[in-house]
Amino acid sequence: MKTQTGSYPWRSFLRNIAVIAIPVALQNLLTTTGSMVDTMMIASLGQLEVGAVGLCAQFSSLMFSGYWGFVGGGMLFFSQFFGAGDDDGINRSYGLTLCCMMTVGLLFGVLAVCFPQSVMFLYTDKPAIQAIGTEYLRIVGFAYPMMVFSMAMASLLRCTDRVRIPLWGSVAGVCTNIVLNWVFIFGNLGAPRMGVRGAALATVLSQAVSCSVVLFAARRSRHPYLLAVRRHFRWTRGFVKAYFKKCFPILCNEVLIGVGNMVINVVLGRQPEEAIAALAVLRTLEGLVIGFFAGFSNASSVLVGTQVGAGKPQVAYGRAWRLVYLCQGIIALLGLVLIALHTPILSVMGMRGESFRLAFGMLLIYLTAAIIRMGNWTQNDTFRAAGDATYGTVLEIVFMWAMVLPCVCASGLWLKWPTLLVFALCYVDEPIRYVLMQVHLYRGKWIKPVTPEGLRALDGWKPDRKAIPEE
Repeated sequence: MKTQTGSYPWRSFLRNIAVIAIPVALQNLLTTTGSMVDTMMIASLGQLEVGAVGLCAQFSSLMFSGYWGFVGGGMLFFSQFFGAGDDDGINRSYGLTLCCMMTVGLLFGVLAVCFPQSVMFLYTDKPAIQAIGTEYLRIVGFAYPMMVFSMAMASLLRCTDRVRIPLWGSVAGVCTNIVLNWVFIFGNLGAPRMGVRGAALATVLSQAVSCSVVLFAARRSRHPYLLAVRRHFRWTRGFVKAYFKKCFPILCNEVLIGVGNMVINVVLGRQPEEAIAALAVLRTLEGLVIGFFAGFSNASSVLVGTQVGAGKPQVAYGRAWRLVYLCQGIIALLGLVLIALHTPILSVMGMRGESFRLAFGMLLIYLTAAIIRMGNWTQNDTFRAAGDATYGTVLEIVFMWAMVLPCVCASGLWLKWPTLLVFALCYVDEPIRYVLMQVHLYRGKWIKPVTPEGLRALDGWKPDRKAIPEE
C-alpha cells in the first residue's frame, strides 16, 4: 500500500461520504417525516391510540432486529465483491440475503395478522391499548414482507452505487402514506372513517407503491444485479457456508439485542399511560436521529468495505475512524436543534401536561446518550463491513444481558423507580462499550477481507494513523 505525507484528502473523502450519506439520510428523513405525520394525525384520535400504535411499532422493530443481521452480512459481501468487481459474488450474495430476510418478514407478517391479541398482550397490560393495537396489527401485518423486500433492495442498490433509487421509492411511499392517512383515518373523499385501521391500511398500500417504484427505476436504469433473478440462486455449499459464517455473529447480535429491547419495551409498556404515549413520540423522534445516522452507517459500510475488498486496507483504516467522529458531530448538532424546538414538536404530536414532561425528559436523556450510542453503532457497522462480525457483537450482547436488562427490569418491575430513571438505565452500557470499541478500532484487527485481492494486500500490513493513503 502506497502512502503519502502531507494532509488527509478531506475534500474527496467528504465528497464520497456525501454521495452515499445524503441520499440515505434524505430517504430516512422522509420516512421519519411520514411517521411524524402519522403520529400527529393519530394524536387527534387520542393518547391511547398514540400509545397503541407506538407499541405496534416496537413489534416491527423486533422484526427489524430479526432481519438486520442478514442486511449487515449481505452488505459485507455486496460491498467487498463490488470493490473487487466480482459480479457473480454480488448476485449470489443478494439471492441468499433476500431469501433469509423474506423468511423473517413472512413470519412476522403471519404473527401480526393471525395472532395480534397475543402480540399486544406481551407488550402492555392496558386492555384499552391492547384492543386498539390489535385492530392496527391485523392490517399492518400485510406490509411487513414488503418492508423487508424494500430493505433488501435498498441494501444492494446502495452498495452498488445506485443510492438514489431507494430515495425515489421512499418519496413515493411517504407521499402515498400521508395522503392515504388523511383519506382513511378521517374518512375523506368518500372513504369510511377507519381511525387507526385507516393508518394501517395506508401503510400497506404505501409499501406496495414504494416497492413498485424501486423495481421500475432499477429496470429503467438497467441495474445489473437487482433484476438478474436467474443468477441470484446459483449457490455452492462453500459459498453458503462462508456466508453464514460471517452472518451468524451479526444475526445473533441483532436477534439477542432485539429480544433484549423487547424486554425493555415490555417493562416500559407497564408504566402509566402518559409514559406509554410519551415513549411512542420519543421513538418517532428517535427515527429522525437514526435517519441522519443511517447515512453515515451506510457510508461507512460501503466506503470501508469496498476498499477492504479491493485490497486497500490503509485507505479503509483511514476512512473508518474519521467516519466515527463525523457521525458523532452531526448527531450532536441535530440534538441541539431538537432540544431548541422541543416545545412545538411535542405539542403538535399531542403531548400535554404529564405526557409532555415525560416526553421532554426522555428526549434529553436519549439525545445525550445518542452521541455515544451512534459512535458505537458506526464502529460496529464499520467492523462488519470490513469482515469482523464478532467483536462488536460480543460486546453488545454481553453488556445488554449482563448490565442493561437487569438494571431496567429491577428498577421498572420490582423497585418501581420513576419512569425517566428507568428509561435512562437503557443506555448505561454505552460509555463503557465506546472505550472498548475505540481501542479495537485503532488496532486495525477488524480488517478481515473475504476477497482474494483483500487477503493478498493484508499480508504484512500494519495500521498507521500517520500514513496518508493514496485514494
